Amino acid sequence: MEIRARIENLTLHEPFEIARGVSTHEPVLIVELEHDGLVGVGEGAPVDYHGETTEAMLAEVGGVGAALLGDDPFALEAILRRLHSEGLMGGTRMAIDGALHDWIGKRLGQPTWRLLGLEPTSPPTSFTIGIDTVEGTADKVRRAQDYRVLKVKVGGASDLERLEAVRAGFAGPIRIDGNEGWDIDIARAITPDLVRLGIEFVEQPFHREDVDAYRAYRELDQRLPVILDESAQEARDVPLCALLGDGVNIKLSKTGGIRGGFSLARAARAHGLAVMIGCMIESELGIGQGAQIASLCDHVDLDGHLLIDDGPFRGLGFVDGVVTVSNGPGIGVETV
Repeated sequence: MEIRARIENLTLHEPFEIARGVSTHEPVLIVELEHDGLVGVGEGAPVDYHGETTEAMLAEVGGVGAALLGDDPFALEAILRRLHSEGLMGGTRMAIDGALHDWIGKRLGQPTWRLLGLEPTSPPTSFTIGIDTVEGTADKVRRAQDYRVLKVKVGGASDLERLEAVRAGFAGPIRIDGNEGWDIDIARAITPDLVRLGIEFVEQPFHREDVDAYRAYRELDQRLPVILDESAQEARDVPLCALLGDGVNIKLSKTGGIRGGFSLARAARAHGLAVMIGCMIESELGIGQGAQIASLCDHVDLDGHLLIDDGPFRGLGFVDGVVTVSNGPGIGVETV
């Protein structure tokens, strides 16, 4: 197999702020795998809180040779096990995993979701509202009426005021994402109002290492369900997650791709946890990889491609708040 890679810089419609910072552009890694006259394409995004960068991911791909890839693209388990054992970053593995699944689908003439025994349908995606002023948040809500679910980034001084503004302008489900920005005192103080506002759940409110905060929050008489994101990297993390939260958020950039995401979903189900699939800022290729397994999930947050200007790939649809996948082979997207 021949492997090629490049960095693609995605431009956001507007600055996007979470508890860890603000961004206007997001680079992703595009990988092409060529074998037997067919080319599979995959995308990977860096996990910034792991210190990953697309430049480092690109360098990793440069070191991936025949010994790691082998000569059989169908040998997914063996290939991805070798990549993991070599310590390749999750985003690098996500891109290669995506390219392999795309190649297999193209070779067999079937979409990846069908080859996995899954369905093309999924719950509606949430649309993410970044941290902003109260007025800026209200304006974003007014412009997001085509979505059936909103996810609001929190972790700022005016969280409650912003959420009051969101609820005033949106009657549907609202979820919040702390990106590890709260401590237990903030959570205790704000939770009664969050319950009053009908917030569906909170995603990763505390730092992943602050186990005591998660345990203390579970003991509150009144609390929101907790979906763990940064705490849920791979399937092996699920037993601890089951003690600290109510669900996990799959991101292929953490799990190393579709195969790892599938494993995380199954492990979470075995532990009685809710399953969500999320994303980084990605093009339709990266989002399309996650969408292949979205039918496994209770909650979907695959809106990264909706936050960017014209991206390099096309193939996903958006119908009544749902990100729809193609019947085309593999990931089902094409270069623009």
